[in-house]
Amino acid sequence: MSEIRSLERADIPAIAGMFQRVFRNDQSTPPPALADYMQQLYLDAPGCDPQIRPLVHVNDKGVISGFVGVNVLPMVLNGRRLRAAICGSLMVEDRESDPLAGARILKAFLAGPQDLSFSETASDVSVQMWTRLRGVVLPQYSLDWVRVIQPASFSLSVASNRIKPARLAAPFARAIDSAYRKRMAPGEQRWSAVSAAGIGQAGFTAQETDRDGFAAVVDRFIAQFPLRPEWAEGQLDYILGDAEQKPEQGELVYAVVAARTGTLVGAFAYYAKAGAIGRVLQVLALPGQAGPVIDCLVDHAAKRGLPGLRGRTQPALMEAMLGRRIAFVHVYSTVLHSRDPAIVQACRDGQGFFNGIAGEHWCRLIAGTFG
Repeated sequence: MSEIRSLERADIPAIAGMFQRVFRNDQSTPPPALADYMQQLYLDAPGCDPQIRPLVHVNDKGVISGFVGVNVLPMVLNGRRLRAAICGSLMVEDRESDPLAGARILKAFLAGPQDLSFSETASDVSVQMWTRLRGVVLPQYSLDWVRVIQPASFSLSVASNRIKPARLAAPFARAIDSAYRKRMAPGEQRWSAVSAAGIGQAGFTAQETDRDGFAAVVDRFIAQFPLRPEWAEGQLDYILGDAEQKPEQGELVYAVVAARTGTLVGAFAYYAKAGAIGRVLQVLALPGQAGPVIDCLVDHAAKRGLPGLRGRTQPALMEAMLGRRIAFVHVYSTVLHSRDPAIVQACRDGQGFFNGIAGEHWCRLIAGTFG
C-alpha cells in the first residue's frame, strides 16, 4: 500500500532524480550539486521547521513516486505570530498507475500544522487541486507585469529563446531602438518603448547598494502590511544569497530609492543580463510612493541597456502600474489555504506581503543551474 511521509535525508538522491526528469525533461543522472542544493534548501536552511517538512509519496512497490517541497516562513498578522508553509515543487511520476497521487500529497501537505499555506507558481492543474481542497486563488497576486524599454531588442530577446541564431541581429536591433527612443520626449509614456531621456520624476534617485544594504531596509517597507514575514534568524540573508546564484538570469542588482530630501521611499532588486529581459525579484515602496519607485526601476534598467522588465504583481503596486504603460499577463496563480477565515480575508483584501522574496522566485530551482 502506498504511503505519504516526511522527507528524509536518504530520499534526496531520488528526489533530485525525479526533479531532473519531471521539471527539466532530462533522463540523465542529476548532477551532485542538485542533490546537495535540495538537501540544503529543504532540510538545513534557516527557518526549516521539524514539524512542517517536505513530503514524499511512496508507491505500493516501495518506490518514491511523488514529492512536494516545503519551505517555512514565519509571519505575523496584526501582531499575531504565524507559520506559513510555502508549497514549492509538486511532482509525481507514473501518474497513469496512480492518477490521484498528486492530490493526496497536496491534501496531506495542507493538513499540516501550519497556519497558512501558499504557492505563487500554481499551474492550472494545481489550482484545481487547491480549490477542491478549499484553497483560494488570489487574483491580484497572480499576474506577471511586463514593461517594454527597447522594442526591437525586446522582440529579439523573446525570439531568441526559441531561435538561438536570432541573437546575431542584436546590433541591428540596438541601432533601431536608439534612433526610435531618441525621438521620444523626456517622460513620454508609450507602450512600445521608454524615452532615452528617461521617465522618472524629478527629485527621486536610485542608488545601487549591496545585499546587506537592501536587506537592511526590507522590514521598513513591509511594515505597512498587516500580514508580513517575520524572518527567522539568517533567513532573509539566505534567501537573497540564494537568489544571487542564477547566472542564467544575470547579476542581481539592488538599489534603494530616495526623495530629494534624502528620505528613502523604496527599493528594488532585479536581474540584469545583456540583451535579456530583466526579471524583477522585488519592488518595495512606502504607501503612496510606488509610482516614483517603479519609474526609477525602469530608468535604472534602461541605463543598463535592458530591452525590458518582467516581474510579479502585488496589490500595493497595481494602482501605480496602471498609468505607466505596463502590460499584464497570467502565467501562474498565487493560491492560499488556511483554516482561519481572518487570514484568508486579509489575503483577499491585499493585506499580505507575498511573492518575490516572500515566495518561491528567489529559489535556484526556478531558473537556476547546477552544472
